[in-house]
Amino acid sequence: MTHASEAHRWADQLDDLVARIAPRFSRVEPRRRARAYLQGLLSPLERKNGWHLAEAAGDASPDGVQDFLARMHWDADAVRDDLRAYVVEHLGDPDAVLVLDETGFLKKGDKSAGVKRQYSGTAGRIENCQIGVFLAYASRHGHALIDRALYLPETWASDAARRDEAGVPEEVGFTTKPKLGQAMLKRAFAAGVPCTWVVGDCVYGADHQTRRLIEAHGRGYVLAVTAQRLGFKPVADWLEDVPARGWRRLSAGDGAKGPRLYDWAYLPYRTPPAPGWKTGLLIRRKKGRPHQFTFYLTRSPEETALAELVRIAGQRWRIESCFEEAKGETGLDEYEVRAWTGWHRHITLSMLAHAYLTIVRQHAIGGRSPRRAGRGVAAAHRAGSAAAALASGVGAAAFG
Repeated sequence: MTHASEAHRWADQLDDLVARIAPRFSRVEPRRRARAYLQGLLSPLERKNGWHLAEAAGDASPDGVQDFLARMHWDADAVRDDLRAYVVEHLGDPDAVLVLDETGFLKKGDKSAGVKRQYSGTAGRIENCQIGVFLAYASRHGHALIDRALYLPETWASDAARRDEAGVPEEVGFTTKPKLGQAMLKRAFAAGVPCTWVVGDCVYGADHQTRRLIEAHGRGYVLAVTAQRLGFKPVADWLEDVPARGWRRLSAGDGAKGPRLYDWAYLPYRTPPAPGWKTGLLIRRKKGRPHQFTFYLTRSPEETALAELVRIAGQRWRIESCFEEAKGETGLDEYEVRAWTGWHRHITLSMLAHAYLTIVRQHAIGGRSPRRAGRGVAAAHRAGSAAAALASGVGAAAFG
């Protein structure tokens, strides 16, 4: 297949993708703006902010972009559902993993919805930022973000004036990060997203309601914990129960510098919660640093081997890859909106653009044809096609 025909094939697949979400935009102008916005996110712009996206669309000012994100009538949650279905269609696998995590968006000032000085894992310290909670889908076919929520701190939830100025809906109150994560898991389970596992850091692992929810839906989990108590003692005290030869050096997956090798041990605990399942404590010891440990509560099919639990624990890094790719390639963190609605709209379309890039890349690397929808701008992204050329015609037929 020639370079030109390959480009046309992926452009056609992108038309299929935008046709999928086109019904979410009931009027011509929002549909036109959606096409232009997605096209801009997929193009090789230096930045994906309002001015640059407006210039790419041929506008003299960012007013049209801002109007699309703030005032035009369309439902970002419906587009999110389309995104989830698109990801499952192309990356779906029964053994897939759902990954919960949050990321920070550094901001100036105090007007953006949910912004405050709070800990940002992205920065590794307390910063003035917004925090978004995300759910990623990771399978042997690839990984992509499928759900999102803006965390609203208590100080914001109780401040009527700030809420009103930032357009926070009346029905939105203070909700903890685990609760936001639970809502995302419920949506994924209700939609029939194929998966066997859920993983997350200690924010979610320490929450017993999150664990009960996963158990109730028949999935396993590998969730990090810190000060959790098992039985009558903290997880750290369980180290004394690991036999001297109970440690195994295993890889939790490949990183930028090769296999992520750690020493691992597993201890079963409590009566199995259900026939065919087992629960335990997975312990990770840093290689060369024998006093640095990470603990995970696990629920798994009873035949699950230690190496498999280690592999699942390593899937949490897949969402970090999603954040890095979406911020670097589709402008996840380059928005210039302050309002609640604008944040969710930009983030959703950026996630959709990133999912398309992921799917195109996987098909290009694997030499396979897409299952259905794909897209044209991004194959070049690391697979050697002409992204810039494709960007000029992305989705025109579907939104015209």
